[in-house]
This record gives sequence, structure tokens and C-alpha cells, in this order.
Amino acid sequence: MQQVFVENKNVDNCFIIGGEDAFHLIKVVRIKPGEKVRVSTSQSSYICKVKDIDGESVILDIVCEDENTELSNKIYLFQAIPKGDRFEGIIEKCVELGVYEIIPVEMKNCVVRLDDKKKASRIKRYQAIADTAARQSKRSLQPIVKDVMNYKEALEYARANCTVKLLPYECAKGMTNTFEVLDSINKDDNIAVFVGPEGGFDSMEINLASDFEVISLGKRILRTDSAAICMASMLMLKSEELNL
Repeated sequence: MQQVFVENKNVDNCFIIGGEDAFHLIKVVRIKPGEKVRVSTSQSSYICKVKDIDGESVILDIVCEDENTELSNKIYLFQAIPKGDRFEGIIEKCVELGVYEIIPVEMKNCVVRLDDKKKASRIKRYQAIADTAARQSKRSLQPIVKDVMNYKEALEYARANCTVKLLPYECAKGMTNTFEVLDSINKDDNIAVFVGPEGGFDSMEINLASDFEVISLGKRILRTDSAAICMASMLMLKSEELNL
């Protein structure tokens, strides 16, 4: 079943899909009347049936409301910009796992340095990857990839939006504190996760995040993309547990 995101709520129990989504449904999927499509607004998700294909638009009748597939916790991933195409894999997997926002962060030990032109083009591509992953995984909303922030900007953004702030650090010892921190998370907490670059966090960056929970991900050193996916997986399981 195809997934479509729309901004507006349904009118008279139907949706009229246009633009790129309609092009994809008509030209790529070759959807036919009678086939079902899942439509998500910012409020609800619906199972719909194709009523008609009118030129460059697809008209959908609502069959029933569908379950919300979002986590009870909003997870904000503050990801140090990695080299190569690793960020694309991070976005894809973390969107599938339920991350709410992804914020690229320039940290001291990042290998990659982007100028303003490259930042804009990268964010556009990253958002397209997030949108595709959200449709594939039947998310009920489209996760946002924010503009690149420096480390101090990222800290302030996390403090303003999140009640739980986590920083996995290779120098942290033992998993006991990690389990205790996860157990303390409540339903509807907004959670910030800072994942460092290939070169690790600078000691000054750790000091600047003195109000964060510094946790361990085990005895092994994880690559930056592995750490992001590990954290997203752990928090997804915790959030799902809170919904039981």
C-alpha cells in the first residue's frame, strides 16, 4: 500500500492528491481505481481507496481511520556530520525507527566541512531521503531534517525542546547508568540524542553539555552511524514499552 502525506485535513471524506505524489502514483506505481492508499495528515492517518484519476490528480475516498504509527516520545537526533554517504544511511534507518527530527551538527572533530551552498543542497537531499523512508515505513508524519547547526546552537536547541538530553560517549564506563537513564524516561518526554563524529567528542564539547546525561553504549567503540542507529533502536523499544 502506498503512503502519501498531506498538509490539510480531508474535505467531504475525500482527498485530492496532486503534484509529485500524484505523478508517482499515476506514472510510477500506475495505480488503478479501487486500489488502497494510506494518507497521513498532521492530525490523523486514513486508509483510502482510489475513486478516480483525473488528469494529473488522484481522487481518494476515505475508507476508515488508521492507527497512529508514531512513538509516544519525540526523538531529536543531533548527528555530527560524517564523511561520505554515511549520513544518508543514518537518516534512512533512524526515520524507520521513529526519530522525529534529525539535526546535522558541526563538531570540532568532524572531518567534513560544508560551505553554505553545499549545506543547502545536502539538506534538500537529506530531506528527500527522510521523506522516502517515512513513506516506506508508513510513518504518520514526515520527520524533518533541520539546517546544519554548530555545536553551541545544537545544545541550545536541545535545551529548548527536550526534557531528556542524552550524550553517548566512548569514555563513559558501565551500562548501569545507561539502563537507569532509560528507565527514568516518561511517556511524552522529548528526547535529545547527541552522536559524535568519527574523531569522537572533544573534551570541551563534553564540558559544554554538563547538564546532559552522558551514557555508555557498551565496551565496544561504535562508528558514528552505528551509534545513531543503536540509540534510535534503544529509544524506540523504550517508547513502545511506555505505550503498552
